[in-house]
Amino acid sequence: MATHEDGTCPWANAPLDREYHDREWGRPLHDDQRLFEMLILEGAQAGLSWSTILAKRPAYRKAYYDFDLKRVAKFGARDQARLLKDAGIVRNRLKIAASVNNAKVALEIQKEFGSFDRYLWEFVGGKPVVNRRKRRGEVPVSTRESDALSADLKRRGAKFVGTTIMYAFMQATGMVNDHLVGCPRYGECAGLT
Repeated sequence: MATHEDGTCPWANAPLDREYHDREWGRPLHDDQRLFEMLILEGAQAGLSWSTILAKRPAYRKAYYDFDLKRVAKFGARDQARLLKDAGIVRNRLKIAASVNNAKVALEIQKEFGSFDRYLWEFVGGKPVVNRRKRRGEVPVSTRESDALSADLKRRGAKFVGTTIMYAFMQATGMVNDHLVGCPRYGECAGLT
C-alpha cells in the first residue's frame, strides 16, 4: 500500500484511523493513566484490526472508568462479568482478565519506579527512538527494546504483552517514531520528547 498523496502513513485510511494518526500516534505520552489505556487497548487489539479498537475506544473508556488504574485493579468477578456482557468492547474473557491483572502489575510498577511512565521509558533510554523508515515494509513487528519490555512485563506477571504487542504500544505512545520519513507527522513527532 502506498502512502497518501500528502505522504501520510499508508495505514491511516479510515477517518477515525486518520484522526488518531494525526493527533496521537507517535507522540510521546507520559501520563500513567493514558499509558495504561494504550496497554489495555493494544492487548485487546490482538487478532483484530486497530480500526475496530478505535471504534470501541469510547465504550472502553466508559467500561473501564477512563482507565483509572486503582479502580480497574479492584475489578472482581462481578465487574468482569459486566465487561463480558458489554457489546461495546471486545468480549474476550482472557483479555478482560488480563486487563485487571495488568492494572495490578502497573500499580506495583508505580510503587517501585515512582510512575508507570518512568518504568516504560527506561526501555528506550528516556527519549523516543526516531527511526528513518521510507516504506511500510521497513517497519519491524518487534525490536530488541520491545523484546526486553515484553520479557520484563511477563516476568512481573503481565498478560497480552508479547513483543509484537509491545512494539505497537511503543509506536502508539511515541516511545518509537515510526511515521514514515515522508509523512507530515514524522518531523513533528521527531521534535517532541
